[in-house]
Amino acid sequence: MKGLKVLYVSQEITPYLPESEMSVIGRNLPQAIQEKGKEIRTFMPKYGCINERRNQLHEVIRLSGMNIIIDDTDHPLIIKVASIQAARMQVYFIDNEDYFQRRYLFHDDDGVFFDDNDERAIFFTRGVIETVKKLQWPPNIIHCHGWFSGLLPLYVKKVYEDDPVFRNSRIIWSVYNNEFNKTMNKSFMHKLAQDGINSSDLKIIDNPDYLNYCKLIVNNCDGIIIGSPSIHPGLAGYIKKSGKSMLPYQEPADYVEAYSEFYKKILDIKN
Repeated sequence: MKGLKVLYVSQEITPYLPESEMSVIGRNLPQAIQEKGKEIRTFMPKYGCINERRNQLHEVIRLSGMNIIIDDTDHPLIIKVASIQAARMQVYFIDNEDYFQRRYLFHDDDGVFFDDNDERAIFFTRGVIETVKKLQWPPNIIHCHGWFSGLLPLYVKKVYEDDPVFRNSRIIWSVYNNEFNKTMNKSFMHKLAQDGINSSDLKIIDNPDYLNYCKLIVNNCDGIIIGSPSIHPGLAGYIKKSGKSMLPYQEPADYVEAYSEFYKKILDIKN
């Protein structure tokens, strides 16, 4: 398995965000897989609460400058990068003034779910994809963590399926116990359809609540990893019925080896 390329797209990574089940895996898993001889790239959103000076983020001019159109509006894509010296790895950050200059991740000061979280997820997804294309770095595995990264499977399978950078990529989604309790914007389907995604693939999010949103993710994955001891029961049932390759929850001491073996299974590598 040496020489394989693994792209990590994470909703949370520590030390840029407080430690959580997801952020700790987002920090430690890429390092461990890199130490096994794989090439890795890691992406996350540049939330407004991330201190750029303390974490030594800087803009990558050669990768920035593109505009991403969402619902007929241009949004400049800014790419920043920081290094985790102890891990000898870089983290790329997707930034945009309209979407990611807020103190909170997905809710306002009063705990209200941002009305444009659908557009923020679209922007993040397309920002990652366009940056990886610019890097000319074709990943064998794309491992997404958390619901906010969940549109990657949809776009790779339905919009970029013929792109040489992603043509042979296999996509894994790690689901955690961090559901949102509101629905996405009612125009979510329309915005996805504008990017060329067939309406038949989007029927499942006619009501874009958390469960239906996650069903859309599952439909476009090659494999699913259960990242928390418990997840939404309806989603757990849907994953089981989907017939997709699934790795159950792994304890912290075991997950690196288990995930590495799961990558081999998804890629049909026998040894």
